[in-house]
Formats: sequence, structure tokens, C-alpha cells
Amino acid sequence: MNPLVSIIIDNYNYSQFLPEAIDSALSQTYPNIEVVVVDDGSTDNSQEIIASYGKKIVPLLKKNGGQASALNAGFRVSQGEIVIFLDADDYLFLHAVEQVVAAWKPNVANMQYRLQMIDAQNKLLDIYPCLEIKLDSGDVLPNLLLKGRYSCLVTSGNAFNREALVKIIPIPEDNFRICPDGYLVSLIPFYGEIVSIEQPLGIYRKHGNNAWAPSGESIQVEQFRKSIKHDFEKYKVITDKATELGYTLTHMLGWQDYLHLQPRIASLRLDPKNHPISSDSGLVLAYKGYWATWKYAEFNWKRKLIFSSWFFWVGLMPQPLIKPAIGWVFASYSRPKAIAWLLRKVRLLIR
Repeated sequence: MNPLVSIIIDNYNYSQFLPEAIDSALSQTYPNIEVVVVDDGSTDNSQEIIASYGKKIVPLLKKNGGQASALNAGFRVSQGEIVIFLDADDYLFLHAVEQVVAAWKPNVANMQYRLQMIDAQNKLLDIYPCLEIKLDSGDVLPNLLLKGRYSCLVTSGNAFNREALVKIIPIPEDNFRICPDGYLVSLIPFYGEIVSIEQPLGIYRKHGNNAWAPSGESIQVEQFRKSIKHDFEKYKVITDKATELGYTLTHMLGWQDYLHLQPRIASLRLDPKNHPISSDSGLVLAYKGYWATWKYAEFNWKRKLIFSSWFFWVGLMPQPLIKPAIGWVFASYSRPKAIAWLLRKVRLLIR
């Protein structure tokens, strides 16, 4: 088996990171690859960098249309049986594709793998997702239809089966202009199994220009609102696809998912005037978060106790008392440095 693997790099004004992404794709130990680089109308010197690679890559320059349009365009010109979408601010380790191909099976719709998370200065921050979070494998569709989510990766941590992608692409470019990985990972389980590789196979760079990265050292309520709206876009496409394929949903997606309810209750309590769901109440969200944690989260009982208590604290306490609690969950820099350092060391030692 020697399948062609397409690495599609999407770029917009990431010239400071782009060469590392392209070089990582071209340097793979697996020989049968094509590297497609899509520039989404950059205004920096990205297009000059792309031109410097000549025939080593397949360049595609287009007007700015958002990340979804870049992935759609790259997929149209690619030919690989396995497709990796690589964000231009991330990069792959040298053996990444070789390990993906070695573990590949015919019924796989997506192979996901952990990433090492670094900052803009290449400082190692953590493993992503953190090792406390168990990656889902196999038939994850029941979990997806129950919660609207399963344990999955960001764009650069996935290798997709082309035959499955054909059934869900093009990505809707208006609704998923940014973060189109949410669309891909939400629909791909309808068309095959998910295989998870626990070993990190690449780098996920966290910096101020990421779609979900915090700006400065303060909790940004707007980020919570963006997360909530993005979740509801995903719930819609999941529901539509389930209906199309004959599945019946008898409940509202999101109520069983503590990861959705955390930003939702934080948004409500920090800025109720601009919260996107007018019918929400702190008590109801606290109750839903409590049961979602105890019934559906894959934690030990101690972590469940902490997270479920967090929901009632944030849902019911006065606002001055909830900000530190929200910071501990969403802003790692708000944790005591000794605790944050210890958590990172433990995770890195057991990877």
C-alpha cells in the first residue's frame, strides 16, 4: 500500500510561520506526497515565499474568502487518497505521514493525532489536547449524536479519507468562514470510523492571531460568544445530516456536553446583556452542567466533583467571585505558576 497523501496548507498573512509549515510537509519521510499551498489573498509577503518553492509544491493563489474557501479550493486541486489540512502557523513532524499511513485501515474516515502546543516564540506549552482528555476512537457516531461532540482535534491534527471528504465537501463558506475544522470533524463520523494516535505528530501553535486565542491576559467574553455560535452551527449540520441519513434526534444537542456549557454559562454571567441565548438562566445552566459532567464526562470522580461544583459556583455566586473561577478554566495564566508548571511537567513525562 502506497497511497498518495495530499498535504494542503492554508495560509492568510502567516508569512512568519509559512516556511516552517511548507518545509515540514516537503521533508516527510513518507515519499508519496503532494503539497498544495493555498494563499487566501494575503497582504504580506506570503505569495513571494510560495513562489520561491517553484515546482516542489502546487501553489494556489486566490482572493480572500476565509479559511473554509481555502480548504475547499485546495481540496479541488488535490489528488491524494489521504488528505491532511495543515494550518500555515502549524507544522508536522518528519515521520507524521509515515505513521499515519502505517496505521491506516480501509474503513477509516479520519485518523487523528495529538499535537504539541507551542507559543509564537516556539516555547513548549503542553500536549494538545491535554493527556487528561481521552481521544475517542472507533464508531464515535453514537457519542456525536448524543452530545454534539466527541474528543477530536483541530485542523492540523487530522488525516482524512478522501472518499469520506467527497461526501461532505464543499464546506459552507459563509457559516464556517473560520474554524471549518468544526464542520469537518462533526460530519466525518457519519462515513466511517475514527482512529486516534496518542503520540503527537505535529505542532499546534497558539498565539494572539488564532481564532480562539485570548487577547492579552484577560478573559474575553466575545470569545465565549463565538464558541457558542460556532457550536450551534455544528449542531445544525449534524442534525441536518442525521435527518438526511435516517437518524432520529430526540433531544437538544449541547445539553449533555460540559465543554459547550462552560463558555455558555461564563458568557451569561459575565455579560448577560450581550449573551446570545436570551432564555438562558444561571441556575438552569448550572444544573445542566452538573449533570453533563457527572453523567457524560470521562473523568475520575474527583475531577467530576471539581467541575460540577464549578458550574454551581459560576451559575449562582456574585460576579466578583466568579471571575477567578472562570479564569482557572479558560485562562491558564491565571493559575498559580507552581501548579501550572507541575501540570505541564506531569503531562510531558507521561506522553
